[in-house]
Order: sequence, then C-alpha cells, then structure tokens
Amino acid sequence: MRRHRDPGPAVRLRVDPVACDGIALCAHLAPDIVELDRWGFPIVVGHDLAPGEAAAARRALRACPRRALWLDEGPARGVR
Repeated sequence: MRRHRDPGPAVRLRVDPVACDGIALCAHLAPDIVELDRWGFPIVVGHDLAPGEAAAARRALRACPRRALWLDEGPARGVR
C-alpha cells in the first residue's frame, strides 16, 4: 500500500497595499514570489507556495518594515 504525503496547508503570500510603502525588500528576498509594478510596489504570485517559496515568503514577511505582508494558510488545495 502506497502512502501519499500530506501536502500540508496551502500557503499564499498576501500584501496590504495600503500599508505598503514600496520599499521592495520583499522582492529582493523572495524574487520568485514577488514582482514589482512600475511604481515599485509588490505584486505577489497567486498560486500556492512550494516549501522553498514559503520559506522565502516568511523571510520577506519578517523583513517588511511596514508589516504589509502576511501568509494566508488554509487547507491544501492540491499538489503543485
């Protein structure tokens, strides 16, 4: 009998555009997840994060001086 790995909770990075000042540390710490718009404000990917991406997202979240980022963790939505 094969055991299937539990993918764990789905994790997505979110940004509060009102709190964000466009400092862009998040884009430097998590470049695969965060892009910058033409004014330097973050645009985050819309998919569930892989484990390595989630680690980068947590680093970006901790470094944000405006506390404009958070992780949205919910039930698994499927394996990527």
